[in-house]
Amino acid sequence: MSRIPTPATIDAAPAASQPLLEAVKKQLGVVPNLFRLVSNSPAALEGYLGLSGALSKGALPAATRERIALAVAEINGCDYCLSAHTYLGKNLAKLDDAEITANRNGASNDPKADAAVRFAAKIVRERGHVSEDDVRAVKLAGYDDAQVIEIVLHVALNTWTNYINEVAKTVIDFPVVAARKAA
Repeated sequence: MSRIPTPATIDAAPAASQPLLEAVKKQLGVVPNLFRLVSNSPAALEGYLGLSGALSKGALPAATRERIALAVAEINGCDYCLSAHTYLGKNLAKLDDAEITANRNGASNDPKADAAVRFAAKIVRERGHVSEDDVRAVKLAGYDDAQVIEIVLHVALNTWTNYINEVAKTVIDFPVVAARKAA
């Protein structure tokens, strides 16, 4: 059971959140518990959707974004996000089981994506205090300044969803995948 009440329906959410949740439903076909939970704060929901939407138009491929989300969720020990991104990774980004396992280990079987995932994992573990060599390595793999900034923002956004789900103990509404342990 969630520590913070999750509105059971769109109509049960605050009025200012309802149009945002309707847009989520139109896009995804359903409104996952995370969105309904966050709808308790219309400002937080608007901010989350705004940043998420902006980043989806960025330079990083969807598969790389899912890889980063999996690494961050595993490091932070968030079962909700690990479950959601395993589902999305398999069904939308078409990642296979070996790739998802590599991502959960902070790596990738794709050489270019590996640099991004390793960099993202380092950001999480070091709380942003990465070295000059860390930045150089991701750039040498072919990522430009804009993409490096997007990797950092994906880490931040995924960390935020990890934290809100862990604080609230959001009920998982995806096939459950458990984190091995929080780092």
